[in-house]
Amino acid sequence: MSLSPETPLPPRGARLRPLPMLIFGSRWLQLPLYVGLIVAQGIYVVLFLKELWHLFSHTPDFNEQQIMLAVLGLIDVVMISNLLVMVIVGGYETFVSRLNLEGHPDEPEWLSHVNASVLKIKLAMAIIGISSIHLLRTFIEAGNLGGVGRTTNYTESGVMWQTIIHVVFIISAIGIALVDKISSATTAAAAAEHD
Repeated sequence: MSLSPETPLPPRGARLRPLPMLIFGSRWLQLPLYVGLIVAQGIYVVLFLKELWHLFSHTPDFNEQQIMLAVLGLIDVVMISNLLVMVIVGGYETFVSRLNLEGHPDEPEWLSHVNASVLKIKLAMAIIGISSIHLLRTFIEAGNLGGVGRTTNYTESGVMWQTIIHVVFIISAIGIALVDKISSATTAAAAAEHD
């Protein structure tokens, strides 16, 4: 049910009836989920430091490709951490409660115009980035260790499926962006009709 321009809005701070208050208050059940994601991000920080130490301590023994693989692993951890930040901050702001960061010098630029649709597109792009890193690592490792199906853990079928899944991620992100664009155009057209 949408509000027409003539429908008066309830006054700010008006008390809700018990059932609407329960339904609206249920959004706070997501709080432990976001706290759990913060803990997961802390685990990724530990993993990053461990991988960085491994790279630092083995640099004299590594060749260029091994260093590249280690750096790709670090980038992968950072991208997953960025994904976690987007989900934690954007999800909390969108679905639980306002963070009231307006005017804060460290407010993320994207947070000022975040909504569920924008969050979906940003998450899809982050997943594509993470998938790209994994696919690049697979290609480098498969080529570095004698090719697909020889001394690596990668089979031709496994590499093919990883590539197909990556392409599906890309197609899904394009689909989400197109649906969002069509939805925005429809909403703008409906708003123009009412004016």
